[in-house]
Amino acid sequence: MEQKLFQAAKALMVRRYPTGWGGVAALVTESGKILTSVAPETQNDALALCMEVGACLEAYKINEKVTHSLCICRESENANILILTPCGICQERLSYWGGDVQVAVSTLDNRLLFKQLRELMPYHWSIVNGISL
Repeated sequence: MEQKLFQAAKALMVRRYPTGWGGVAALVTESGKILTSVAPETQNDALALCMEVGACLEAYKINEKVTHSLCICRESENANILILTPCGICQERLSYWGGDVQVAVSTLDNRLLFKQLRELMPYHWSIVNGISL
């Protein structure tokens, strides 16, 4: 599933950003659907959204649990594709579906590696409510 997710994200990157910078997110839902999204360009950085937001909203709309998340970017069409760990805000967004969501993480050798979300957030604030990821 991880390779399939990466290939879907890469295919959207090539289509949406044939030249220059590109960034794409891809999520998998419990039924195996792959949902992809990009970050909208804005004139005001305060309005910026992460690449994952569109796919997260789509998963929520169709009422399916997210099982995997991947975010990639590149500086130009000739640059290496980099795997990005979800930012803290996106980790919170993904926590809606629980700590077992598999998220791609950045590594020094840029290999495709997934970890459970709870591994990224071992001291998540929800523990004070008797809930843990």
